[in-house]
Amino acid sequence: MNPDSIRLDGRIALVTGGAGGIGQGIALALAAFGADVAIIDIDRDGARDTVARIEAHGRRALFIEQNLLEIDAIENCVARASEALGVIDILINNIGGTRPKRFLEHKPVSRARHIDLNLNTMFAATQAVAGRLVAAGKPGSIVNISSIEGLRAAPHYAVYSAAKAGMINFSRSLALELGEHGIRINTIAPDIIRTKGVEAHRPTEEQARRYIPLGREGTPEDCAGAAVFLCSDMARYITGNVLNLDGGTYASSGWSRDDGDKWTLMPKMAG
Repeated sequence: MNPDSIRLDGRIALVTGGAGGIGQGIALALAAFGADVAIIDIDRDGARDTVARIEAHGRRALFIEQNLLEIDAIENCVARASEALGVIDILINNIGGTRPKRFLEHKPVSRARHIDLNLNTMFAATQAVAGRLVAAGKPGSIVNISSIEGLRAAPHYAVYSAAKAGMINFSRSLALELGEHGIRINTIAPDIIRTKGVEAHRPTEEQARRYIPLGREGTPEDCAGAAVFLCSDMARYITGNVLNLDGGTYASSGWSRDDGDKWTLMPKMAG
């Protein structure tokens, strides 16, 4: 195998929500491995920082300022990025988010916002990018950033969990539709990642030791490494898959370390 298969030279990437957190980490990593990168976001300061750091890698960068909840504007964003940089062959659907809320407290408007933010933005960007790839006869890679909550029960996050589960099965289904065109669709499902958006929910070091098999929370760089791999030719035979980026929390499924550092099943229920 050629070690250069991990390189992304000549590729053009689009990252939604690329001005900070996971999206910024992925955008910078794609550039470090050779891709030109466009980002869509509303955070001007974060975007300027991201663009400067992409250009420091010697790559072209483009910032498109757009509120992605204005779904109908996404097609135009993709058109602008394609005109400026060329046909996009890497798409990272990163934009998303939630806040804890009991399902019975949700109003129709908050449910709709969750669906727009976590699903409809992905639908619109994917259709715009994939349609251009098919028309150009080019292969490509689409990576959707879901959540481990899309694979497990998540009390107080029911609507978000449903949306992220929908993202996962959409990705699997579309992988079948677009495989004949050489377009691969995969999903990354992170658990808690160290970003500004989750400061209030971050585990303590002791909690991380107890409940995360690898003993620490994830970082945007962890997500970036997974994304680079999935976008590269190293993953050329991988499509329709979910990569759990969680330090092992999904696998642990109720197991945690006790005070003696031994694994115990649901210790809070014992005794």
